[in-house]
Amino acid sequence: MENNPLSKTMIKKICIRIESILLELGVFILHCTGKIPSHYVRRYFYRLAGMKIGKGSTVHSGLSLYDPSGITIGDDSIVGERSLLDGRDVLKIGNHVAISSEVMIYNSEHNIHSSTFSAITAPVVINDYVFIGPRAIILPGVIIGEGAVIAAGAVVTKTIAPFTIVAGVPAHAIGERQSKDLHYRLGRARWFR
Repeated sequence: MENNPLSKTMIKKICIRIESILLELGVFILHCTGKIPSHYVRRYFYRLAGMKIGKGSTVHSGLSLYDPSGITIGDDSIVGERSLLDGRDVLKIGNHVAISSEVMIYNSEHNIHSSTFSAITAPVVINDYVFIGPRAIILPGVIIGEGAVIAAGAVVTKTIAPFTIVAGVPAHAIGERQSKDLHYRLGRARWFR
């Protein structure tokens, strides 16, 4: 019976099912971690799960994650409440980046042209001094240049040049940031946010 192809197929399916359940359990635990009312405790568990978080950076409550091991956040950056970060491919967030509440950053999506509806992934890079407004959505393969501003509710589908201000669905340039010599710091973490 050991050479029976049916047995091997069944064992393979069971193993895939168990792997899927463990992955979902991990996502659930991280989702629960996002509800802990202490920035320092949450940051500890996110780092334990493989996320790289720089000095002075803050991740506010309610964060949803996919595979934190693919996520790197630089120094002095803030991720707002109820945001979503996707680490199924590389997600690199630079220094002094302000991400507002309920922002969704994806680097994996379904290929709608595939007969199997397969997943496709592409890295997302957010450079230093970027501001992303509330409820903006960043899609796979996007690079956001230094100092760019993403307006509230924008859907970013393409790379954004440095210091460009974008808005809309899909996001398009509506202006340019006047100061290009940025040196600000975002400030300290809110302990219970």
